[in-house]
Formats: sequence, structure tokens, C-alpha cells
Amino acid sequence: MKAPKKFALILFTVLSCAAFAQTVKVSKESSRIKGDQIEGFAVELEGTQDEVSAAFSKYLKSFSKMKFGASPMTLTETVLGGTSYKSPIYATTKERDKTTLAWIGLKPSEWGSADEAEKVNKELERVMYEFGVRFYRDKIQVDVEESLKALQAVERQQQRLQTENRNLTIRLENNEKEKVQLEKSLEVNKLENLSLLTKIEQNKKSQDSVAVAAEQIKKVVELHKEKQKKVN
Repeated sequence: MKAPKKFALILFTVLSCAAFAQTVKVSKESSRIKGDQIEGFAVELEGTQDEVSAAFSKYLKSFSKMKFGASPMTLTETVLGGTSYKSPIYATTKERDKTTLAWIGLKPSEWGSADEAEKVNKELERVMYEFGVRFYRDKIQVDVEESLKALQAVERQQQRLQTENRNLTIRLENNEKEKVQLEKSLEVNKLENLSLLTKIEQNKKSQDSVAVAAEQIKKVVELHKEKQKKVN
């Protein structure tokens, strides 16, 4: 049957996803920004560049204003640790063989003081860790929703099978009752058939007896008629 195979495949997929766990690691990475190679922080994520970039942009917009249309993305009016910063922060993504690197960093020369740049740099490490965690949690949420859909499909199929089982059980009970009635009717029919055969046989014997009596009476009638003719 097709349905069991289909649900076995769904179950295999759900269990595979459930057994899979992700660990987010933030590393120091350099990236070329405006001709300079600057240090920043990055997370390597399992996903295409398109999906990582879309998720990264959405995440960054939650605490900063962004300038699009150029690479890297430029963040301004960024709020980190409750403090708003106007100096630019840069973010970009890089596609690798089977993963995508999300990177963020700043040019200390564009900031008012080295202390402020260092303070923000520490925040950026946290930002990247939180992004990596959110990215995987959002991806897993998609799996959760797919698993819930699969569960609902299985539960609907289970309900259909339970309903079908109840209907089949009722039909079987009715069939058994009908079978008993038919067996009783068949027994009555057999007895009636035997009775009719006996009566037919008795009828044939009675017909033979009546036929003999009729012949004898006819002879008596003829004798009486002959006797009658002889009267003068």
C-alpha cells in the first residue's frame, strides 16, 4: 500500500532532523572593506548564500539602519547593549563549498576612539553568536512546522482508518446476523422442501387410488346400464 510507505518516509525525515544538532561557533575573520583588510567576527552556517543573506539582513535590521545596494552592507545608527552608535559597521556574506560565512566588523579609523571601537567589537562577537543561533533555530522551526504537518496528516489518516475500522466492524456484525438469519431460513426451507416432496408423493398415491376407484365405478355404471336395457 502507498500510504504506509509515504508515512514511513515522513517518519524517517522527522527522526533524521530530530537527531541533527547544530553548534554555533564564532571565529575571528578578516574581510576586505573599502580596500582595507579588517578584522571582524564570523559564523559559518549550513545554508545557501541567498538564505543566509536574507536571514542576516532581517536580523541586522532589528537593531540598526542599513544601506543596501553595495557590498558590504553598511549599518548605521546601530543600537548595541542599549547604546546607539552612528559610526558605520559593515556586514557581508561569503559563499563557500557547502556553507556560507556571515561576517561583521568595523574600521577602527572611522570611530571616535579606540576604546569605543573595542567595546563595539566585543558586542559584535555576541551579535554573530546570536545570529547563528537564531538562524539555526529558524531553520529548525521550518522542520518543526513540516513535522507538525506530517503529524496532522498521519493523525487524519489514523482517524480515517479508525472510522473505516468501525464501519467495517458494523458491516461484519450485520453480515453475521444476516448469515444467522439466512441459515435459519435455509433450515426452514429444507424442512418445507422435504414436507412438500412428501405431500407430492402422497398426492400421487392418492391420485392412483382415485383413478382405480374411478375405473371400478365406471364398470359398475356400465353394468347398471346393461341391466337397465334388459328390463322389458
